[in-house]
Amino acid sequence: MVLKIKSVLGRARSCLKIEQDALQATSRSLGAEFVATARAVERAQRAGRKLIFTGVGKNAPIAQKIAATFNSTGVASYFLDATQALHGDLGLVEEGDLAFLLSNSGQSEEIVRLIPALKRFGVRIVAFTSNPASDLARHADLQLSFRVPREACPLKLAPTASTTAALALGDALAMVILEARGLTRADFAKYHPAGNLGRILLLRVKDIMRTGERLPILGDHLSTQDAILAMTQARSGSVALVARKTGRLTGILTDGDFRRSALAGTAFLRQPVSRFMTRTPKVIHEQALAVEAVRLFEAHAIDDLIVVNRRGQPVGLIDGQDLPRFKMV
Repeated sequence: MVLKIKSVLGRARSCLKIEQDALQATSRSLGAEFVATARAVERAQRAGRKLIFTGVGKNAPIAQKIAATFNSTGVASYFLDATQALHGDLGLVEEGDLAFLLSNSGQSEEIVRLIPALKRFGVRIVAFTSNPASDLARHADLQLSFRVPREACPLKLAPTASTTAALALGDALAMVILEARGLTRADFAKYHPAGNLGRILLLRVKDIMRTGERLPILGDHLSTQDAILAMTQARSGSVALVARKTGRLTGILTDGDFRRSALAGTAFLRQPVSRFMTRTPKVIHEQALAVEAVRLFEAHAIDDLIVVNRRGQPVGLIDGQDLPRFKMV
């Protein structure tokens, strides 16, 4: 067998195009059935019930992945082995649960046999299929349909475009529910405490802020020249300015403020820094999640963020240039 570059790339692009066509066809077909399924998921989740996903063959890992995606967003979900379910594993099923039965043809024997067993438990069934005329679709309570003009397998045997479309449709449903529930990054972090993702999401502002000599703090009654000197010594692009008596943050002087202050004339360095500082700057509490700081940087297009304690006193500084080092952006 000789693999020629042109034929290899041509076949690969053809495969991707076929799977892309399946995704586009599925997207165009979305309608009332998808909305009804999303509402059923929402009702089950609010009632404290769980989602059950099952499939056989190549659809089994697809069902497992979709269940895992829902779990990662805080919606309790399980993968049910279709064969083992009929030999005792139905014990995890409870009335009020919502079961998604994945079968491209809708005629998979193991899946169809599950329908009456699940209904005896008072479980609503979603036919997750590309065949709306199948036995699965006819006996289900709801349908979650994907469209597959053709498979990418030249032998028309291996599931390719159908499993891609099913997976993408499951992801779409999960993301709709995630947004409807108003899930935040902090919520997401609770379900991902391990690994690099968990480490990043669980970082606190106090873990990434600059402190000590790298945190310039100056009384707002001092001169602009003093402020520039403090910034230079700390190698910082800004300086936190505080009230003389309380130490509470009253403003910030940034490189941009410094350049604008020069327009006031040659004597600007001797003038009080309070004249040129930015009052009521964006701040964040030291105990906040670091991802909240990232949102502030993105929303307000700022370069530096002052960190304060409960008394409103500056205790740290986050420089936007530090974020890539912590893999926050």
